[in-house]
Amino acid sequence: MRTAELDYDLPPELIAQRPLERRDDSRLLVHERATGEVRHRRFADVGAELPEGSLVVVNETRVVPARLRLQRPSGGQAEVLLLEPVEDGLWEALARPTRRLRAGMRLGPVELVEHRGEGRWLVRLEGAPAGEAPLPPYIVEPLADPERYQTVYAEEEGSAAAPTAGLHFTRELLGGLDVERITLHVGLDTFRPVSTETLEEHEMHSERYRVDARAWERISAAERVVAVGTTTVRVLESLARGAPLEGRTSLFVTPGFKFRRVDALVTNFHLPRSTLLALVMAFAGVEETRRLYRIAIEERYRFYSFGDAMLVL
Repeated sequence: MRTAELDYDLPPELIAQRPLERRDDSRLLVHERATGEVRHRRFADVGAELPEGSLVVVNETRVVPARLRLQRPSGGQAEVLLLEPVEDGLWEALARPTRRLRAGMRLGPVELVEHRGEGRWLVRLEGAPAGEAPLPPYIVEPLADPERYQTVYAEEEGSAAAPTAGLHFTRELLGGLDVERITLHVGLDTFRPVSTETLEEHEMHSERYRVDARAWERISAAERVVAVGTTTVRVLESLARGAPLEGRTSLFVTPGFKFRRVDALVTNFHLPRSTLLALVMAFAGVEETRRLYRIAIEERYRFYSFGDAMLVL
């Protein structure tokens, strides 16, 4: 599949810059794959849209306050974005301005250990991460409450970005659903644009995941599984193919993929040329996804991390 097929035009004003006051006030585009029907609801109505017997699976990872604004020895500004802990205080990170940095340099609590190319560094961090929420670059407004870039069920800290489909849930809404939890720590490579000419040429970097044995028993036996977000899909479909309950997955879901455990999907509206959009196209169909995105744009849905949601049944 050519990467250009993941392109679409989005009016800039539809990129949501801030979360709504109430999480489940976001809009919900409901699509039934069997009939092609589209309905426009509020996210608070998601429970009424799910078939009886649905098990809702969420990713309970928590975003690290990983964006560190620091100062170079010369007095110039620097920024370090922590991506993933490696061992004993060592982290994989992005750092800039890379051309002005060198191994051994101290940036406050950060020591640059090794440059790994393309702005990536191995760094040593003193203490726990104590920076800002690592908001995506298309969000240019400051976030008043950092907790709004966390799901209400976030538990285990480890992600460089939020599993944004889950941002719409409130505790009250979750209380009315049958819910199971998995953990996948989201790396920035999930959101890295596909720059190759074809999807097959794109390298999907691995991410850490963990699933409790009891949770997998419930998920395996469930009548119908609703995955909240693309990260949840990747874990469930990895396990359905024999992966262990804990490890790393580099599963790249593209059109033509055969889903073995996910029956329905809750997802946000994703960037063009992203692996996330490729996964949605694999689940809903390429042309059908294009149609749904055209409808969402015509209906003035809000896009990306703080935007509205879609339920594909």
